[in-house]
Amino acid sequence: MTTRRDYLALSAAGLALAASGARAADKPRKTLKILILGGTGFIGPNQVRYALSRGHEVTIFNRGKQKEDWPGHVEELLGDRNTGDLKSLEGREWDVCIDNPTTLPFWVRDAAKVLKGKVRQYIFVSTISVYAANDKPADETAATDPYKGADPMAETQATVAKNPALYGQLKAVSEAEARKAFGEAATTVVRPGLIVGPGDETDRFSYWPVRLANPGGKWGPEVLAPGDGTDPVQFIDARDLAEWIVRLAETGATGTFNGTGKPVAMKAFLSGVAAGVHAEPKLTWVSTKFLDDHKVHAWSDQPVWVPNQGETAGFHHRSIARALKAGLTYRPLPLTAGDTLAWFKTQPAERQAKLRSGLTPERETALLAQWKAQA
Repeated sequence: MTTRRDYLALSAAGLALAASGARAADKPRKTLKILILGGTGFIGPNQVRYALSRGHEVTIFNRGKQKEDWPGHVEELLGDRNTGDLKSLEGREWDVCIDNPTTLPFWVRDAAKVLKGKVRQYIFVSTISVYAANDKPADETAATDPYKGADPMAETQATVAKNPALYGQLKAVSEAEARKAFGEAATTVVRPGLIVGPGDETDRFSYWPVRLANPGGKWGPEVLAPGDGTDPVQFIDARDLAEWIVRLAETGATGTFNGTGKPVAMKAFLSGVAAGVHAEPKLTWVSTKFLDDHKVHAWSDQPVWVPNQGETAGFHHRSIARALKAGLTYRPLPLTAGDTLAWFKTQPAERQAKLRSGLTPERETALLAQWKAQA
């Protein structure tokens, strides 16, 4: 069985081959001292490995609870932004700070107290959830969702957990705090869409490679697919996002960028996933109305997908023109799907036994029977 260590070694070995385009292949003009707040989680480790492969000096700052095997020297500083413990950052200077995990505005405020004047560029990783509306295609100039509470600096992880609507609002406030502290000319804001690929603990993408490959024959021969196949979806491989952010640091690009993928029709999406996991699924396309009537929820029960109509008509139509101009590149969807399935198979048996998104085999079978019965 492939172990986590084996998988990480294979992933690191494929870094240079996976990235495409001249901008990705060009070596940086100079070595940077990069501070990564986080350095763990989904995109952080990919940033660290890619930065090392490009010859940069990397420092990570976190609580030290998740250990990684790095392919080179990485300085690790300990602290806790939630308690205001940033002492290990004091008196130091870096060329670039990449802020990965922040949702809470006071995290940016407190980091700025220590890092202002100590970094030349501050890259804040935000989200496309900052936008106030998703009913039509739009670019980075679209309005963000205003904070509706009493004091954004008083919000905590607990309050966000109780009210998920705060997530996008607080990310928008955090963006503004970063610009205020470091200045427009030194601040880069990246707004990712759905982040996918190996390490996807939400299964909001992993569901499809696993489902189409049907390991162990858990599901039936037919796959329930949402809509009529024409609804677009946008997403980005965590490795493509992480590597591009490092290249933004290399070029010093500032401003705001939608960091997501090129829209692809759901039919083409499932075809690409199937190719990556070497499957030939029998897809049964089920109407949006039927799914609504039977309380099958977009995004959670049918991951990645949302209807291309009504209030979500623009959700998967975010402009990426700025990001493409700034060097964002993508690896092929079949590669992402195949790598995701390979990663998933390295997980413990209990983790593989129950996906965190998508339909259960039993519910999918029942829904397909109901769909056919009404035809």
